[in-house]
Amino acid sequence: MNILTFDIEEWFHILDNDSTKQVHQWNDFESRIHKNVDIILGSLAEHNTKATFFCLGWIAERYPEIIRKIDTAGYEIASHSFAHQLAYQLSNKEFQEDLKKSCDSIQQITGKKITAYRAPGFSFTENNICNIESLISFGIEVDCSIFPINRAHGGFRSFGTSMPSIIKINYLTIKEFPLNTYSVAGLQVVFSGGGYFRLIPYRLISYWLKKNSYSIFYFHPRDFDPTQPVIKDLTLFRKFKSYVGLHSAQKKMNKLLNDFAFVDVATAVKNTDWSSVHIINL
Repeated sequence: MNILTFDIEEWFHILDNDSTKQVHQWNDFESRIHKNVDIILGSLAEHNTKATFFCLGWIAERYPEIIRKIDTAGYEIASHSFAHQLAYQLSNKEFQEDLKKSCDSIQQITGKKITAYRAPGFSFTENNICNIESLISFGIEVDCSIFPINRAHGGFRSFGTSMPSIIKINYLTIKEFPLNTYSVAGLQVVFSGGGYFRLIPYRLISYWLKKNSYSIFYFHPRDFDPTQPVIKDLTLFRKFKSYVGLHSAQKKMNKLLNDFAFVDVATAVKNTDWSSVHIINL
């Protein structure tokens, strides 16, 4: 089962960077979201493929026409937070307020309840599991925020699996689609989204994907925008991660959609035998 998702945010929504971190700073950057979302919608229509769109509440509030366009096209819409902040840098109260604001801003446009969530930067860790409990209490049924190995923005190495799971916390449960990994010489590697997808040769991605019984791909509108400005204060390593492979990413994604079948999160929930998945007690 292969799941396709998009995190709908602007090209400058790069995490953990001083010049792009705060909401008030975002007015200083040009908007490129409309044409980049159109590229995604065009590719999906061409390949008759469904996907889930994890949308920022900030995008919904500022550009409601984008949310309407995605919804009118029949795609599932979920929350990607409101203000695109790392979850582990927020207090639980701040996280709850951000979650509510995000869902409210999207639901006011679509009239449909938000039931799925992804934290910016996959930023759920061992140290902020209270946020997962907040999701459940708020009525979120499916989470896609777990990065089950170490990474720059935390990661959740002790999660123990990169397969669909049920998280159990204080007698509450939520369905989890963690980021998939592939074992190479004993190391778990990621290949299914963002800079990983842009950097790794397609043949290798295709090979690993055929070996995996489960994958969840994630892309951003900026992944398909090779002419976007370069954020100057990024380190050389961050610039490499953020801008490598942009010129070939759209062609690469179209080949992926041509070669493999994908479903959205809602369909994946229906197709999963939840009685046989891992139970993760937190």
